[in-house]
Amino acid sequence: MLTLRDLHGLVPSARLVGDPSVAIADITLDSRSVSPGAMFCATRGSRFDGHDFVSDAIARGAVALLVQHEVALDIPQLVVPSVRHAIGGLVAGFFGRPSERLDLVGITGTNGKTTTSYFIDSILSLAGRRTGLIGTIEARFGDSNRPSMFTTPEAPELHRLLRQMVDDGVDSVVMEVSSHGIDQHRIDGTSFRIGVFTNLSPEHLDYHGTIEQYYAAKAQLFLPERTKQAVIGTDTEWGVRLATQVRIPAVTYGPAPFSDYRVEDVRYDEYGTIFTVVVGGRRRWRLRVPIYGIHNAYNAAAAVAVAEALGIEGDTIERGLAECHQVAGRFQRIDAGQPFTVVVDYAHTPDSLRALIATARALSPKGRVILVAGARGRRDRLKRPELGRAAATADVAILTADNPGDEDPGEIVAQLLAGTLDVDHKQIIVELDRRGAIGHAIEIAEESDVVLIVGRGHEQTFRVGQTVYRLDDREAAREAILAKLAR
Repeated sequence: MLTLRDLHGLVPSARLVGDPSVAIADITLDSRSVSPGAMFCATRGSRFDGHDFVSDAIARGAVALLVQHEVALDIPQLVVPSVRHAIGGLVAGFFGRPSERLDLVGITGTNGKTTTSYFIDSILSLAGRRTGLIGTIEARFGDSNRPSMFTTPEAPELHRLLRQMVDDGVDSVVMEVSSHGIDQHRIDGTSFRIGVFTNLSPEHLDYHGTIEQYYAAKAQLFLPERTKQAVIGTDTEWGVRLATQVRIPAVTYGPAPFSDYRVEDVRYDEYGTIFTVVVGGRRRWRLRVPIYGIHNAYNAAAAVAVAEALGIEGDTIERGLAECHQVAGRFQRIDAGQPFTVVVDYAHTPDSLRALIATARALSPKGRVILVAGARGRRDRLKRPELGRAAATADVAILTADNPGDEDPGEIVAQLLAGTLDVDHKQIIVELDRRGAIGHAIEIAEESDVVLIVGRGHEQTFRVGQTVYRLDDREAAREAILAKLAR
């Protein structure tokens, strides 16, 4: 157990107030999770200031504080200019720098992080590695599995989790790294063996301001002091740009002719996606993944590049991709014996929506694409018209609510509709009740049609105003299919 004096050594620029010999049992930035003997870190956010919860933390057993200004209470403190900037290195040292004892792969980008992480995890597991996974859906290792609250955990939770993985014998970890996680210093003090950049399209601009700033945040993962090697997707201009700017060893993957792992000849069959990866312009490799979409061929190519960088052999890579289990809410087919296809997917950006619709058309060229889509409340208002424009490329677009929160669902859908005004040959239906929208899509679907229900994927709760209730798109779709078949 470390003392406050030990922690001061990890942040030498801090000003130490009070008894330096107090023993620290844990570190947290959530006053509600303080346990006896813990240090409470008072961070400032957009809505709350942790300094306002210091008394509550002390009441729960906090014995020391990390603060931006000294508080007038009789408790030892480390005072720093920015708690956010200090906390990553502090907790990394407190937990014994566990990332340095792991082959840690960090994946960032707008789309594809989750699927890519599962592809990599499947390959590494088949290779005999003891693996851990941290991401949007879950954090798991060994017999431990817990739902995720954030794509990238806050620094204390992240380093505590990595420490637990090391103690459990894990040697390889794949984690999703969000732009928020980078910008808010959640990954500070973390050492990555490999960093993966999937792609970039406008997202979270309500937070970052511009796509240039969004890109700059993502690019921070690839600093030499943070990551040893890069694997970079070339299917967007931002990946091509990053590949020319990184100062660490890098390989590229994707459709671009110059890609080190070039993807070509993508096809579909009843089992998934088949594609060729041309490695180094010479070695041709025919591969299969049990999930549809050209974008998933790119995600798989990223996994191939990572696996080879970690010394995994070809047969294991091929089997690991082919045997990867279904990723929850990522092109997840709902089959109850109906004569049409129903898919639930997490796609929530214009680019991912267009790619998904294109995949649906390739799967069933004789049928229609019927889409159920919405947009999140309090998130990326400026992209809503473009999201509506992408949705209108389906044969039938049913616009509905998608976790509107405190916003009026009707106003959100009106902003989606604004992007469809110049789209010809469109059939657009507005149904604000999401369960009703899913039911209507199933009801009008005919043989060979593809119904796409997008935006929420694996999520199981839905918030309207202050009311949170259970709504799983997969369950709603299955219920609607069974009801239709029963008539």
